[in-house]
Amino acid sequence: MTSTPMADAPAREPKPLFGWFFVIAVLCVIGVYIRAIYFTPPDVLQGVAQKIFYLHLSAWLSAYLGVSITALMSIVYLWLHDERADRLAEASAEVALIFLTVGLTTGPLWGHAIWGTWWAWWDLRLTLTLFLWFVVAAYLILRGATEEPGMRARYSAVLAILAALLIPFIHLSVYFSDARLHPLPVVFKPSAPSLPPVMLTTLLLAFGAFILLCLALIRARYRLGERRDALAVFEMERDL
Repeated sequence: MTSTPMADAPAREPKPLFGWFFVIAVLCVIGVYIRAIYFTPPDVLQGVAQKIFYLHLSAWLSAYLGVSITALMSIVYLWLHDERADRLAEASAEVALIFLTVGLTTGPLWGHAIWGTWWAWWDLRLTLTLFLWFVVAAYLILRGATEEPGMRARYSAVLAILAALLIPFIHLSVYFSDARLHPLPVVFKPSAPSLPPVMLTTLLLAFGAFILLCLALIRARYRLGERRDALAVFEMERDL
């Protein structure tokens, strides 16, 4: 008996993980940092160390985007029980954890250069961002520890929503206590930004470049999840 294509391979050719979108995102990030390093003047008080600012804030914005997509897709899954939403939530959480790690790494480097300390537990924003990192990490650990797909998606969705609820508290935390290292917001605030035009332009370009990179990585991770799930279905059908 001849075998059918469905019995020998997944139904359709998988899409490439990285494509033109990822290449454009990487080129945008490179272009932004060429501008930041060579064409954007350093801060008068902080010197060259201030240039970490463009990476640090952009990484946090991308992390917030990833966490927000994870929470939104978790809500969609709880509502519609669509496996694609759960797969996208997982992909976004993994990418968000990368950017959270970048933010937590560059922050102490910048803080030590400017304030002379690597970490301060009394700084509410520092503590909350570390807590957010652990919540997202717990989300991914929970997914890896739960075998039943429906239970895994439901339980992890609760953690994803809790993680997203931390974001506004992190942003507003500098207003809650005077015992802090982080200054008040200079861009995302009710009044006009407090940066010189050339620095603000570089920062906004960095935001755009990192958002593109974040979305490109989520897209690639989602496609990897599609391949994994298609292979699991193929192996199950083959065993039958």
